[in-house]
Amino acid sequence: MRSCDDAGVPIRAVLGDITSEPVDAIVNAANARLARGGGVCGAIFAAAGPELDSACAAIGGCATGDAVITPGFRLPARFVVHTVGPVWHGGHDGEADLLQSCYRRSLEVAAAAGARSIAFPAISTGIFGYPPGPAAELAVATVREHAGELDVHLVAFDEATLRRYESLL
Repeated sequence: MRSCDDAGVPIRAVLGDITSEPVDAIVNAANARLARGGGVCGAIFAAAGPELDSACAAIGGCATGDAVITPGFRLPARFVVHTVGPVWHGGHDGEADLLQSCYRRSLEVAAAAGARSIAFPAISTGIFGYPPGPAAELAVATVREHAGELDVHLVAFDEATLRRYESLL
């Protein structure tokens, strides 16, 4: 774990399972329908239980770059913030702006719900194909700029992602 307090923002890079992070809100790298998916999304839905499926169906969807919130149900976290990251198309279709918006909107939504801490996965770096290095740089910069009072955990799913975060912190 590495901490950084630049501009008063506590940021931690950790290797682990986002569903067990000791935070108020975890971020789901969601699809636009807010349906159960694979990867991080599938793990979050499995840990939260079937109530999360129902809550997401009631919301109906989320635009790329935006975020919505549900209860955490069976998760240790009180909330799940669902954000839809951009699919990588070479970097010429506004992907960076959309990914930055995912982090910013997730922070805003969590803070508005009363969360004091939040854990992020590496949004869009899996099946959506965003290059991991630029995604990590954007994540750290956006969190530093927009976290406000939130304690932020950047949860890496592998050692390479953890090293990227640590080098940026």
